[in-house]
Amino acid sequence: MKLTKLEPFIVKVPPPHYGGYYYFFVKLHTDKGIYGWGETATLSIYYPLHDSYKVLMKEIFEKYLKGEDPLDRERLNKILYTNLTRRHTEYSTGGLISAIDMALWDIAGKVCDQPVYNLLGGAFRRKIRSYTYIYDVKGKKGLEEQPSLWADPERVAENAAYLVDEGFTAVKLDPVPLVYVEPPLTEEEKRGMNPVTLRYKFSHRNPYHMTMEQYKRVEKVVGAIRDAIGTKADILIGTHGQITTASAIRLAKVLEPFDPLWFEEPVPPENTKEMAKVARSTTIPIATGERLTTVFDFRQVLEDGAASILQPDLGSCGGITECKKIAGMAEAYYAQTAPHVWGGPLITAAALHIDASIPNFLIQESILKGRGFFDELLVEPLVWEDGYYTVPDSPGLGVDLNMEALKKYAV
Repeated sequence: MKLTKLEPFIVKVPPPHYGGYYYFFVKLHTDKGIYGWGETATLSIYYPLHDSYKVLMKEIFEKYLKGEDPLDRERLNKILYTNLTRRHTEYSTGGLISAIDMALWDIAGKVCDQPVYNLLGGAFRRKIRSYTYIYDVKGKKGLEEQPSLWADPERVAENAAYLVDEGFTAVKLDPVPLVYVEPPLTEEEKRGMNPVTLRYKFSHRNPYHMTMEQYKRVEKVVGAIRDAIGTKADILIGTHGQITTASAIRLAKVLEPFDPLWFEEPVPPENTKEMAKVARSTTIPIATGERLTTVFDFRQVLEDGAASILQPDLGSCGGITECKKIAGMAEAYYAQTAPHVWGGPLITAAALHIDASIPNFLIQESILKGRGFFDELLVEPLVWEDGYYTVPDSPGLGVDLNMEALKKYAV
């Protein structure tokens, strides 16, 4: 069996844009008529560079994959890693490799007539605990409203309680402003600039130190959530590395009374020794990994003691091949694995197969219940009930994309 063609697909996600504004898919074809699906993480540098993604994927296939046996997953993964990164990990290239690797595993499962988790060692569990960000599901607002939601104690607590009543046993938010502009923008400057534009325009700024007012606001917001949900669910603090080490240590002291399950990316992931300072200063477990790739990045996290919960993203870490290795390495440190998802249904499905097969799984990120726009894209929907996913048990990833939907929402 040989690989014959790669098709890239980019779809525009309709409002409320949960999981991102675009999803990036690839479809690998073989000479036996068997195909496999893969996906690149939404937050790759290709977010605004759609044509570049398509051209790169097609050129990568022609140079490194055409005519190869898709079952040689380990060898093909290393060919891509060595040639595309020169053996130095990098996030955006990791996204390209991940999508291809995911599609190769999908093909392998179909060839063997087995779900991917059986090829990874079999099922350690078949029900997968999940969590979601706290979206404004009560007000039915989109991503643009997220910063204002997370800054409003009453609104965010109301939505958290609603999600817990729906069955979630853990909810996440980022109560810290993503960017800090000095001097602050005037109201006139802010007018017409949505939070996404603001983030991309100022995201080059270095990590900042929070003000006393910001610490107090976080205390009120997280306290309101804890009051609303009690001990029925965990609270996850999902910051995005936007503050300094000193500020993160101070923020952890504010958060400790509310007993979060984790404090995510307290500082940027590029300096694990600084993250380790935060880890040593608090009783809250530190989580990181959505912007890291391959076992080499995660090895540094574990060796430095920077985090005890690893969050590889199946759409950027190097795919299923690499994520299985990351989880195995983490097991030796008694670290747990909680795969990150910010993207479409294929990343979610791939993560479920990893979750099912590893002993050190903690909890899976979910875009709400994995329904909504996912249902339009998938031939058969993912199954979520009472806070848990059921692992797809059809051959391969166990999901298929609807070609008509891909055409309808094509960029």
